[in-house]
Amino acid sequence: MEKFEINILGCGAALPTPRRLSSSQIVNIREKLFMLDCAEGTQMALRRSKLPFSHLQAIFLTHLHGDHTFGLIGMLSTFGLLGRIQDLHIYGPQDLRRIFQPQIDYFCADSPYKIILHEIDTKTMQTIYEDRSITISTLPLSHRVPCCGYLFQEKPTPRHIRRDMIDYYHIPISQINNIKKGMDWTTDDGTLIPNNRLTTPSDPIRSYAYCTDTTYRPQLAELIHDITCLYHEATFAQEHALLAKKTFHSTAAQAAQIAHDAQVGRLILGHFSSRYKTEDALLQEAQAIFPNTILAEDGMRISL
Repeated sequence: MEKFEINILGCGAALPTPRRLSSSQIVNIREKLFMLDCAEGTQMALRRSKLPFSHLQAIFLTHLHGDHTFGLIGMLSTFGLLGRIQDLHIYGPQDLRRIFQPQIDYFCADSPYKIILHEIDTKTMQTIYEDRSITISTLPLSHRVPCCGYLFQEKPTPRHIRRDMIDYYHIPISQINNIKKGMDWTTDDGTLIPNNRLTTPSDPIRSYAYCTDTTYRPQLAELIHDITCLYHEATFAQEHALLAKKTFHSTAAQAAQIAHDAQVGRLILGHFSSRYKTEDALLQEAQAIFPNTILAEDGMRISL
């Protein structure tokens, strides 16, 4: 299968600590890199990941709080120093241009590449990026400022043609793609060979949702139903549920309930408050509701 990989650069909440940077991830799909949030220290974490800076296609910001954006302008400046020439698209909520365009004009005025800002509507689900292999859509979230998550979905791939069938029926190269798309094959003597004998099923479609920061939002489950993997914030344990509600964040139990209701394949908890010396209690709380739950870790790499 083609690469679909989640690289967690930082998974802490507002305060970076020696154990955890604040929020940032790289989604690597077929060696195209897409960044989710860009907290302070992101470019150093990106260097440690050994992912190539030049493969970064776009940056998607969930919201404009500092613990999700303070690393952006420094990283954009670094790209210029490294000689990037490919346009870079940045997507984010309203006020993206008001906040970042003056900084770009000042700090990146001589950059050899173009930085293109896209303000998005965080209140509706919409597709904002698409290429031959994936679509990226917004997921409305509920936070103290306009905020959205992002859903990465692979497009269906053709069936796999069997090499032995190519040789046995002398299928010409010009017809291989048609057969992968579902066409049957007729031999020289008129015998019809059904497609399911010539091919094997296409790879399963994979999907990934990134949801932070948000209060508990049950309707989110409908938008991400049956996805492969969900990253959901779990800033607090259930004992701090009132604080979570007050600050528009979620508990680990609430994140697990979303995963359970959406019937996702796997849940990754992240955006942990620095008040917790370990996140074991958060994990236990979530696994009691949704067993296939893991804790995010800085530097973690997850293949879907």
